[in-house]
Amino acid sequence: MLTPAQLLQGYAQGVFPMADSADDPRLFWYDPPRRGIIPVGGIHASRSLRRDLRRGGWSAHLDGDFDAVVAACAQRETTWINEPLARLYQRLHQAGHAHALTIRHAGAFAGGIFGVTLGAAFFGESMVSARTNGSKMALLWMSSHLARCGFTLFDTQFLTPHLARMGAREISREDYHRRLFHALRQPADLFSHPLPRADQLWQEMTQTS
Repeated sequence: MLTPAQLLQGYAQGVFPMADSADDPRLFWYDPPRRGIIPVGGIHASRSLRRDLRRGGWSAHLDGDFDAVVAACAQRETTWINEPLARLYQRLHQAGHAHALTIRHAGAFAGGIFGVTLGAAFFGESMVSARTNGSKMALLWMSSHLARCGFTLFDTQFLTPHLARMGAREISREDYHRRLFHALRQPADLFSHPLPRADQLWQEMTQTS
């Protein structure tokens, strides 16, 4: 059985675990030839997304509902998060290496993202949306917060059309490993700065778009 220490060693070496399905207890390591990343602080917010943010009602919360975010990410017809992996993430969270950002709208759960941190690297594992723009807001907030807190690498593992529209891009395995090498040797702390308020995030998005 994989241990939290072995899981962290894998991330430090540039690989990540996945299960074939929720019912398969086995875990497999992946090191794809092309890797998806989001430039830290470089999320692209569409006009409609910025309008939705400005309308109000949105808020972000760090580590308040870690297990709930992981469970929501796993509640799909097909998922790579099985029970052993969910338990490993929970133990990493207890050790301070796994974190979840929850998005709420008018107080109700709207979406979220969770991942693993090592040095100045954030390994984004999965995100979920419970209402329109929920996962997009999670990406906006997380990217901005990572930049504020000194992170230099936002790993998305694979590039999807959804992520590409928001500024993610694909790099080679060799380029990824170089970026990871440098990120692991830099200090960063998700709790060194408070999460931005919605109005602060909107102003930031307006200035950079």
